[in-house]
Amino acid sequence: MIIFITHCFIKNLHLLLLVLFVLLVPTTCYNAGDPRNAVAPLVSSIPVTPHPLQWPPPAPYPQRGPLPSPILIMNNQELTALEISFNQLIDTLLLKKLATEEFTVRLNSERSQFTRFNHAKVRQTGLVADGWIDLSLIQGQRSSFRQIPFTGNWEIDWEVTYQALQELRAELPFVLLDPYLVLPSGTNTSREVYSGNLLTEEAVVSNILESVPELDFTGLYAGGVVVNAYADSLGQKHWFATDSFTLDYSIFNSERQAVKGIFAGSDWHQQAYINKIQEAKKQLKLLARPVKQLPRGQYRTYFAPEAVDNLLMMLSWGATSEADLQQGNSALAALSRQEKQLSSKFNLKENFQRGTVPRFNEWGEMTALELPIITQGRLVNTLINSRTAKEYQKTPNGANSHESLRSPEVNPGSLEFDQILPNLDTGLYVSNLHYLNWSDRPTGRITGMTRYACFWVENGEIIAPIENLRFDDSLYRFWGENLLDFTNFQEFIPEVGTYEGRQLGGSMVPGMLVEDFTYTL
Repeated sequence: MIIFITHCFIKNLHLLLLVLFVLLVPTTCYNAGDPRNAVAPLVSSIPVTPHPLQWPPPAPYPQRGPLPSPILIMNNQELTALEISFNQLIDTLLLKKLATEEFTVRLNSERSQFTRFNHAKVRQTGLVADGWIDLSLIQGQRSSFRQIPFTGNWEIDWEVTYQALQELRAELPFVLLDPYLVLPSGTNTSREVYSGNLLTEEAVVSNILESVPELDFTGLYAGGVVVNAYADSLGQKHWFATDSFTLDYSIFNSERQAVKGIFAGSDWHQQAYINKIQEAKKQLKLLARPVKQLPRGQYRTYFAPEAVDNLLMMLSWGATSEADLQQGNSALAALSRQEKQLSSKFNLKENFQRGTVPRFNEWGEMTALELPIITQGRLVNTLINSRTAKEYQKTPNGANSHESLRSPEVNPGSLEFDQILPNLDTGLYVSNLHYLNWSDRPTGRITGMTRYACFWVENGEIIAPIENLRFDDSLYRFWGENLLDFTNFQEFIPEVGTYEGRQLGGSMVPGMLVEDFTYTL
């Protein structure tokens, strides 16, 4: 009992530290249901993509550039010391392990600044230094793990790690055999470090608020370094570190309507940020027009890249996974059986060449730089991890434990920026979607709601904002026979997730034009 309580305390220590941070830093009342309190994700560089409501589009800006006085929250010397400490921990574990034992170690660490805004004022700000490792001990077909803090201080980290190692040894004989247990294999090694120019801690507030003093501006800035690493008893070792920031914001008008935006990357460019805010102001003026209520029905619809990403992410939840396919839970089962086909214009792949997310998975396996999933409307690969491969006699392709998309890309089409509204002609312009879910997974039906700046268009001209609508349609329709075209430009949409830490990755997607999209309420 004492060991169990101690383990639970250590496992959740980093969460307790975050709770203390929230309690000790002054804050106002926080309503998780309020869209203005949306939490921002970790992202890498995002190109500025023109918006059909803004003309002329902003000029592209360089992905790397100088700042007046940039500093990193974690400097290179500190990052190197963290890596040395991690390597020392692995070397010592190698010395202490028994001949019959194998182990894996996964590290997640970050040093981040978080600043929350409301009504164009700072409501909460502070720095978070967090880190933990997942230590798994394997003997035969038995495995157990501990999640423990990682500070970068060798003496502290080894004491906690060695205690966890002893606990796992005592526990393993009582663990059930796992016939599909993935054992360490291979000798893959990699090291990727991406440095950026982030705003200094003191410069964050002034640089963000100087363009929005008269606006009801809310949002969350998160910036710093995130580290993912892996090592095991067979010598596999991976190190991935990246500097990045994100500003996830909304701007409201007096009618409580909002324009949402994300400004993110590895380097802060003030003029690019100003361009984004100017674009949002133009959309806010359009939202001031009288709202149009639409009856349920089918409408030609243009989906901005953010909305395309909302739909695409549903594929990670019961579609592209080989395990889901084998267990009869996949929305792409009919596509796999060749009973249905998507449009030849639809091409989806995993693309790790942008370096926004590690290529290695929880077992240290490296995926290919590119992995086609759907090519010209046909399913050519599913995501297969080693556990699924063992169970169903398949060949693994480096998928993660959830067999979810990590760095997806949808190929662009031929629809030019200035032809979006003319080609839409009469229909809906949809900026964002939310509350998505499967309404009928076997047939690929997805339901959800429109959100933020969505407009009714007539004869290629923005007429009015719309009341939020519920949709319910099948991916075999909107990515199938009803898909008219994708835009000839793409936008990087960052991964939105901060549970236990800032998440990595995101989607590279174009906008898309669809015929007869179904709205039910």
